[in-house]
Order: sequence, then C-alpha cells, then structure tokens
Amino acid sequence: MCGIVGAVAERNITAILLEGLKRLEYRGYDSAGVAVYTNAGKLERMRRPGKVSELEQALAAEPLMGRLGIAHTRWATHGAPCERNAHPHFSGDLAIVHNGIIENHEALRAQLSVLGYEFTSDTDTEVIAHLLNHKLKDLGDLTVALKATVKELHGAYGLAVISASQPDRLVAARSGSPLVIGLGLGENFLASDQLALRQVTDRFMYLEEGDIAEIRRDSVQIWDISGKAVEREAVQYRDGAEAADKGEYRHYMLKEIHEQPSVVQRTLEGRLSANQVLVQAFGPQAAELFAKVRNVQIVACGTSYHAGMVARYWLEELAGIPCQVEVASEFRYRKVVVQPDTLFVTISQSGETADTLAALRNAKELGFLASLAICNVGISSLVRESDLTLLTQAGREIGVASTKAFTTQLVGLLLLTLSLGQVRGTLAAGVEAELVEELRRLPIRLGEALAMDAVVEKTAELFADKHHTLFLGRGAQYPVAMEGSLKLKEISYIHAEAYPAGELKHGPLALVDNDMPVVTVAPNNELLEKLKSNLQEVRARGGELIVFADEQAAMTNGEGTHVIQMPHIHDILSPILYTIPLQLLSYYVAVLKGTDVDQPRNLAKSVTVE
Repeated sequence: MCGIVGAVAERNITAILLEGLKRLEYRGYDSAGVAVYTNAGKLERMRRPGKVSELEQALAAEPLMGRLGIAHTRWATHGAPCERNAHPHFSGDLAIVHNGIIENHEALRAQLSVLGYEFTSDTDTEVIAHLLNHKLKDLGDLTVALKATVKELHGAYGLAVISASQPDRLVAARSGSPLVIGLGLGENFLASDQLALRQVTDRFMYLEEGDIAEIRRDSVQIWDISGKAVEREAVQYRDGAEAADKGEYRHYMLKEIHEQPSVVQRTLEGRLSANQVLVQAFGPQAAELFAKVRNVQIVACGTSYHAGMVARYWLEELAGIPCQVEVASEFRYRKVVVQPDTLFVTISQSGETADTLAALRNAKELGFLASLAICNVGISSLVRESDLTLLTQAGREIGVASTKAFTTQLVGLLLLTLSLGQVRGTLAAGVEAELVEELRRLPIRLGEALAMDAVVEKTAELFADKHHTLFLGRGAQYPVAMEGSLKLKEISYIHAEAYPAGELKHGPLALVDNDMPVVTVAPNNELLEKLKSNLQEVRARGGELIVFADEQAAMTNGEGTHVIQMPHIHDILSPILYTIPLQLLSYYVAVLKGTDVDQPRNLAKSVTVE
C-alpha cells in the first residue's frame, strides 16, 4: 500500500527516486520522504507530509546529491500522518523504509528502550531501524545484521536499508509485502512495484517470500528464507508505459472506465473456441481438477468480494455447484468447516492483498481440493502461490477506485463457471454455446453503455447537494448495487448503502424521503415486475428514483423517476453491463463534489496490510 524506491549507481539518484515515488502515487499515501548518502559522505534525509510534490519542492530548495538512496510514500498505520512519522527512519548511521505492519513492535520497543534507544516517532518502522542498528553494532556487516533482525520480526514487511558505514550497497527483505529489483548497467534499483523503475530499466527480478537481497552497483545477491544463496529469474517487462498516462482523459478513473471494452476483449482472447470455453486457460491440470469439484469457496476483499458474490449466482444457477463467498479478513480468523472436494478461489486486482493472501495460506492447511487465483498481476504472490490461475488482462489500474479490474474479474468468473459446468457435464444443453456467443459480443455492448456517458453526467447533477444514497438490486444485480454504492462512497464521500430490493420494507424504507436518492438497476428478467413493485414503495414515500433499465423493460420517466435506457443484453451478462453506468455516475458525482477522484482520502490502491 505504501511505496518503496531505492537505487545504487554511479550517478546522482535523487531524481530517479522522486520519479519513482510519483509513479507510485496511485497506491495512496499521506507523506513522502527520501534519504541519500550524499557526496559529502554523510546520510541526509528530507521528509514531508502530503503529496510528493511537497517533497520535490523541498528538495529543489535544499538538494540532496548522492549515488545511494531510498525513498518512500507512507500510508499511516501507526501514528498520525506527519513529518516525524514519515519514512525514511534513522538509527545511528542507517536509514530504513518499510511497507507492512510489525505486530510485535510494542515488545521490541520496550526491549530497545531498555538498551538506551530513544524513539522520535510513533511508528512500528522505527523499531526495525533501532533493532537493526543494535544488530549491526554486534555483527559489523549490514546484510548479516538484516538477516538477524528479520528473525525477530512478526508481521508483514518489505524493507530497504542503507548505511553510511557501508555505502556500497542497498539491502532489502521481503515477507508479505512485494519487492522487485530493477537491473541496470553499472547500477541497480529496488521498488515495491516495477512501475516505479520503468524510466530506468525494463529488466526485473522479483523477490520471493522470505528473501533477503544485497544490491550493489554491479551485483545482486539473494538468500531465501532458509538462508541459502539463490538466483531469481530476470524478467524483461515488455508492457508499455502508456497506462501511466491519462491521455485525453481528465482522470485515470475515467480513462480506465473507457478501457473496459478493450480489456474485456483481451481477457477473452485465446480462451474461447467456436462454442466452448477452453478449460486449459486455467492451467494444464484444470480439467482434471475441475472434474472433482463439488463445492466452491470464494474469498476476496472490497470490489473483488462483490465480483465473487455475482459469481455465486452464476455457479449455482448454471453449473449447479454450491458456492460460499466470504470476506477474506473474516475467513482467515474463524474456524472453517471445509466441504469435501472444495475449490478455493481467491480474487484480487493486485495479487498482494494481505488478507486474501493470508486466507490462501490458511486454506492450504485446511484440506481444500485446490486453489485458483483470478488476478490482474501475473508475477504477484497470489498467482505464484495458487495451483491454478486466470489472469484478467485488465492492464495497470492507476485509479484507487477499481473499475476495469472488476469487470474483467466478472468475465473471468463467468469463464470459470462455464468451465466447471462443461467438465462436470452440468450445463443445460446449448447454454455454453449461447453464452460464448454473448461473450464475443460483450465488448460491443460495453461500448454502447459507455456511449451513455453524457446522459449519466447530466444525471449526476441530481446528487450535487445530496449526502446519502440507497442502491437497490435483485438477484445477481444486488452485488452490482453494492459495487455501485462502494464506488460512490469511495470517491464522492457520499454515504451510500446497498440492499436487495426486497429488503426495503424490512427497515431501509424508513430512510426514504426526498433528500435520499434511490439508484437501482433493472434488467429485463423474471424479477423485473417484483422490482417495479419495490420502486413504487419508494415513490409512495417521496423518494427520487434513478433507474438504469433495459430498453425492453417498458419503464418511462415520471414525476420523481429518472429512467436511463440500457442496451438489451442476455441476463447472465447483465451484471457486467450494468456496472458501467454506476461507475460513470460515481465518477461524475465526484467531479461535481470536487474530490480527489484518483486518490480518494484515507484509501490506498493495494492493501498489503491488515
């Protein structure tokens, strides 16, 4: 969730560190800092609360020039977002930056205080700095001291350390928080995301869980969790940097919403035959494993959890497989009764979501049949640690509020549903061929939904002075309503709740008045008439309705009712289509409210801590 950048080179690296931080701003943060072993032969730092631009201005006024350095963007977990809590943290002649949470920091703080160390911040990270300093005094070598230090840390960490006493190296450790080494010519780099280093290299080496690395200007050494020296494969990153450019769009979020037809097309490519899903898209053992599946357990967080909720309707209706969906942070901390032959499915945009990763690792001890990751990042921990994988091909998603990742996750989950039904022989005759054909048309349908952009922008004006909103849906549209509600609250800061439409009279109806807009999605399916009755309950209480309705649903505008006509689509695929206008609505409401659309307050893109 925070950002790390490091460099060791034969040139001044301050500008490289700053550019790396800028490229990691999409993750969400509240302060930024840099530490450099300067040409004057000493370790110096600059830290600022707020945006990287504040740090950049400070460095312009007081430059730090050097060939070894680390930098960080922090998202507060321990201590307020202020300069003294910002990274890097110092102890003696060393500086450290840290992503993650150290769970035993209080016990370590007490021990270190007895040893005479004084703490100047409220962070758990400063504990690591002092502990490492203590080890370095005894052991003399920075790398050896780091190996000894991490043995006493409980929790998650991605660490980068430099020392004025050993200015020939940058050392790093990874446990539960991703780190990547960038390989150059006569210079090497470190980051929490390869995007931070794309301006200096396209060759990367990904640290595995438990790895320790010593990075010098002309060499890289890595030791695994057992302490054995290992080599990690160098990978050339060929994806272009265009994802980091907003292009013609005002915000990354709007750009990513409009990319959905193309990324859905990419997600489908190579995975469909003439009338079937290619099961091997999930891995060479997929068909054999899928034939044994009798139950599915889905675990995810946030937007990915909503995708899993939609999939439950599909799996049970189409494939006839019982499915449970649970929030990862709940699943990992309760006693779980595993049904026989259950496929454990995780969903994550980044593949580094801490709770989802922990749930996967826990699941491996519980006797699940196999694990499957639906993820957008091929080199992520979630992908590497799962038995089967489907990559969603959404491309880099910069906006904190997920859009194209969600719709491609839904496509991946529908492919999973059809694959399970195909292998197990539980799909009704002709259903797979029909849905494969509908999937081929889906990018066109999404384009038609995006063509409603101006209509949705006008509709957003209804929310200009509103502070609360209800979202309603029935069946598989209920999770879509939940996702629409989440998007609105994430980026416009309007309080929003979602309910199954049939639950209105069981409590939420008490909230409805002319200051509470009610947004609903109304595809033309067997639940439409029941939904219309629910909407009449809203109008009878003076509630204002915004209805995204199938063009064949025979719904029209009226007093207090605003109907936006949606292109007709097969009911199974309707959750994917109806997501689009809800994303656009949230976006345009946020623009009207004047919020930070791409980096909403208090949130981060990749949640790599609990």
